[in-house]
Amino acid sequence: MARPTTAARRYAEAAFELASRDDALDAWADGLRLAARFAADEGVVRVVDNPSIPHADRQAAVARLLEGRVPASVLNLARLLSRRGRFETLPVIAAEYTRLLNRRRGIVAAVVTSAQPLSAEETQAIRARVEAMTGSGVDLRTEVDEALIGGLTVRVGDQLLDASLRGRLERLRQQLAGSAR
Repeated sequence: MARPTTAARRYAEAAFELASRDDALDAWADGLRLAARFAADEGVVRVVDNPSIPHADRQAAVARLLEGRVPASVLNLARLLSRRGRFETLPVIAAEYTRLLNRRRGIVAAVVTSAQPLSAEETQAIRARVEAMTGSGVDLRTEVDEALIGGLTVRVGDQLLDASLRGRLERLRQQLAGSAR
């Protein structure tokens, strides 16, 4: 995921405040997630953020994509972003909104990277272990990186737990290089 820009963070914070006020946190999250999927499509962004296309046509395109699928407030945000030429920031706004929602609910985000795809049982076991370590709920995302050779890494916030074969080999190399001096 791209790092949130100041503007995207501010839009997400404003959306979160509105959703909190209206007691619609989950509706906003679902609507932003759907809008973000459309905004991640290069073809859609080419039309919606294109200043050479008349403003009314771009707004109509946003309405055709989202009207009836997302809450009116999310549609209004998407229209505002389109008007300002920032429709492509919706995925970052949605991710930042989810981060704010998770923080409110006491859920930590964790990324598990493994050399091979994990089974459902392995993923659930890792989730339980991370929940036990953090003492809170976990929003777990899995990734595959064959360069790890074997094992896995778990990133929770700024903390990295490296149980990969590549990490072990690197630590061994450092120990051997240190003892050779």
